[in-house]
Amino acid sequence: MTDRLPTVFIPHGGGPFPYMEWRPSDMWAGLTAYLKRLPQDIGATPKAILIVSAHWEEADFTVQTKPSPALFYDYYGFPENTYQLSWPAPGAPDVAARVIELAKAAGIAVREDNSRDFDHGVFIPMLLAFPEARIPTAQLSLKKSLSPAEHVALGKALVPLRDEGVLIIGSGMSFHSIPGLMGRVSGVGEASQAFDTWLQGAVDSGADALTGWAVAPGARVSHPREEHLIPLMVVAGAAGDDAGRMTWHQDSLGQTGIALSAFQYG
Repeated sequence: MTDRLPTVFIPHGGGPFPYMEWRPSDMWAGLTAYLKRLPQDIGATPKAILIVSAHWEEADFTVQTKPSPALFYDYYGFPENTYQLSWPAPGAPDVAARVIELAKAAGIAVREDNSRDFDHGVFIPMLLAFPEARIPTAQLSLKKSLSPAEHVALGKALVPLRDEGVLIIGSGMSFHSIPGLMGRVSGVGEASQAFDTWLQGAVDSGADALTGWAVAPGARVSHPREEHLIPLMVVAGAAGDDAGRMTWHQDSLGQTGIALSAFQYG
């Protein structure tokens, strides 16, 4: 491989999923195994991580500049042990500054936030992928517009980071509908399968193909609101000319019939 790091879109599961009991008990086993093998899929140890979480939205793109972020337990009603988790990775203010610089050169405004802590879209998957918590990490928000084109454009501006040892991760879900997961939506399994099939083809076709996601088969059943899909747009934009591919897939999440996938470029 070259020195250029890949870009990755990961499903981050349901809440603090690896640290609580589920029915069936193996519901998240495949995703847990995938996230644990993520460093091998990447093929190199990053100097830093820039992660776009579905759980942070701002009026403008915003990047975390806090030198030592704590954990923001932004979930509710889960077992007490899930509020005692620790992932003390250092922040990456230098990466944040570079994000602002690159975005500005592309005519995109990115604000900074020096008080933001890591939300669960960051620390839950990273506890599995990089449990040693040694790699400096900066979190990047979504823009509240949730415009696919705007997020692709930001990703395109950030391509140079990949040559500077920064791993760009989008943390969301290829399917995200709480009513669907709870069995309250009819035909949800078929819709998720149709959308996942479309998504695989769109990832293979490049970032611009993804911007039309909303009219894809099963799209609005799979994403009644698209905040969990939009991190993929940043990742796809940052891929540049690199081809995308599915690197993990589960045909049925538990007994729901819902499909879930992860993707990697480069």
